[in-house]
Amino acid sequence: MMVPKFRAYIKDLDEFDYNDVPHKGHFVYGNLIKGKPNDDVDAIVGDLIEIHDEYVNVEWWQSIEKGSAEQSTGLKDANGKEICEGDILATSSRIGGKLITDYLKVDWREDYAGFFCGETPLYACLSEWNNDIKYPQTFPEIAGNAHENPELLEVQHG
Repeated sequence: MMVPKFRAYIKDLDEFDYNDVPHKGHFVYGNLIKGKPNDDVDAIVGDLIEIHDEYVNVEWWQSIEKGSAEQSTGLKDANGKEICEGDILATSSRIGGKLITDYLKVDWREDYAGFFCGETPLYACLSEWNNDIKYPQTFPEIAGNAHENPELLEVQHG
């Protein structure tokens, strides 16, 4: 059984030093614990160390803004990197001798209960066969994420 993995963007890196939380850049990766509905925080936590009727003990924890956790899709990009919600995928096409690159953010769509890149289901974005593709494309790769590279989503084709 696949265990969902989550990540959260932490703007202030000093928070990691205070809690001794393992991280990669501004991201902390682990399991998600959702706070009470009226609370304004959730938490990303490490592995479970011990559990009793009265308490739970985890390796480490990092509080995050409620609803800011991003889930792993379980899929990988062209370079074998794990794709998460909030990542920006880049794919290129050669049209009339000109190389055009599209940037699409990976989002969870509640209405379809699935991950999408733009208006296309993520599995179709990663498939070599797609009816919507009119020109040969490169297999998508992670170009950045919505937190650190929002400018990629603003790129206009000239």
